[in-house]
Amino acid sequence: MDWTKKQLSILSVVAVTSFMGTFLISSVNVALPAIEKTFGLNAVSLSWIITSFLLATAMFLLPVGRWGDLTGIRRIFKLGVMIFTLSSLACGFTGSGVWLIIFRFIQGIGAAFSSTTGPAILVSAFSPAHRGRVLGFSVSAVYLGLAFGPFAGGFLTQYFGWRSIFFVSTALGILTIIISFLFLGKDQVISVSGKKMDLKGTFFYMLGLIVLVYGSSLIPGLSGWLLMGGGVISLILFWMLESRSLLPVFETRLFTGNRLFAFSNLAALINYSATFAIVFLLSLYLQKVQGLSPRDAGIVLIAQPVMMAIFSPIAGRLSDRIQPRILTTIGMTMCTLGLVAFSLLTPATPIGIIVGLLVWVGLGFAFFSSPNMNTIMSSVGKNQLGLASGSAATMRVIGQITSMTIATLFFAGMLGREAFDSLSDQEFIKAVKWSFLCFSVISSAGIYFSYNRGSVVRGNTE
Repeated sequence: MDWTKKQLSILSVVAVTSFMGTFLISSVNVALPAIEKTFGLNAVSLSWIITSFLLATAMFLLPVGRWGDLTGIRRIFKLGVMIFTLSSLACGFTGSGVWLIIFRFIQGIGAAFSSTTGPAILVSAFSPAHRGRVLGFSVSAVYLGLAFGPFAGGFLTQYFGWRSIFFVSTALGILTIIISFLFLGKDQVISVSGKKMDLKGTFFYMLGLIVLVYGSSLIPGLSGWLLMGGGVISLILFWMLESRSLLPVFETRLFTGNRLFAFSNLAALINYSATFAIVFLLSLYLQKVQGLSPRDAGIVLIAQPVMMAIFSPIAGRLSDRIQPRILTTIGMTMCTLGLVAFSLLTPATPIGIIVGLLVWVGLGFAFFSSPNMNTIMSSVGKNQLGLASGSAATMRVIGQITSMTIATLFFAGMLGREAFDSLSDQEFIKAVKWSFLCFSVISSAGIYFSYNRGSVVRGNTE
């Protein structure tokens, strides 16, 4: 490898930003009980500390990707890192739970700006012969953030307080800003004549997500159901408008005309919808019910992402030899069985069993994730790789939001607005049990889409 200093710097910047997003999500999960003690939040409000970040990322992921194509990806990337860094600092100093949720939303906007444009910057900076390798480094940074987050978040929370997590993210952000302005350079002048974003669909997309997610926190009230219904209608209008647009933000035609692509994306959406809230629920369970410290809870929770980090590359290589649908079906089945087992948690469940289940689900996710991404990228032509990558990222974030929304629904419907600390263990475990049962049903649907997607035709990249 004969890479220049500029190329190595670009790779470092994109890898660090990839790490920061997943590190924050997984580390803040462990810090939630400590945040609750600081601000006296209820279970629904606690879920919004995670959901607000994901909601903002999902809202801006699609339009920012198209905006970057039209105006310049490097400028958007730098803006995103600055937004992320400043909002991280604000999160560390905030004096109320409401403002923490607001700053987390702004932080999610910054994450959308950088995560959408980061891979495009990598692809433009390296030759085709090295692109797969450098994108692999970026994906590894994502898994490293997931794996390192629970342990680091627990350690920082226990010894330095939960605010230290955001201060560490601020320091990483400042370093990234410096390297970005030194080495990323400027975008080439792009002609935007005749290239205007169709914002009508984007408006309904953003509105639908906000109303749908917010409505879930008002359940079981009538207003909550009405808002969720309005959110679904708004997203349907978004799909209809994008289908008719000449320059769509979201390419619906790939879903209606390509079964392999459509089923693979639906399987990804289902998988993330069913599995993302596992760490959120178990973090609260381990600290509230089992009485573990933030550090010890983080050590337990690290089991799942470590398995994902170790076995995802192996599963990816296997998918070059074995039809990916076989591996993804095995992975989705493992996740489903693990979710059913999690629904049987009691106050006395041994920690060893919880670790074993996390290992099992992490292995299942690894067997699903890489082969599924391989299928998505192999199901389109070379001129559609960017759209395919963007669609996969959107399915991931929408799935994560759906997972948190489902958890919020059960918390709101079964626990109400009672302060989290005052809930009995039995009340809390009941909500956790029904959440996991719901996730297992959703995951079982993913088995169908994984197996019935069809087979990949090797070398189908023309």
